[in-house]
Amino acid sequence: MLVWARSLAVPARGPRSIIELMAIASLGLLMLSCKSETVETTESVNACAAKLYGHYDPANKEQCVNVCLRCERGVTTTCTTSCSLKGAH
Repeated sequence: MLVWARSLAVPARGPRSIIELMAIASLGLLMLSCKSETVETTESVNACAAKLYGHYDPANKEQCVNVCLRCERGVTTTCTTSCSLKGAH
């Protein structure tokens, strides 16, 4: 029975290969270099919406689509779908 248990054991791995280490390091650096720009984007879109509409109402589908087209440089189909998914009527 002891022999059977040894045959199922996973052999210990030695030091990782240089390619594996480089891949892990590259992935880590890539993740660190990613920067979230949502705050800056949201602020600029809000400022643009305020210029277009004094009292911007994202629930108003017409306003939502216009802000998407002009402020987010969207296209009609994508903006209409996006506004509908956000609950605009």
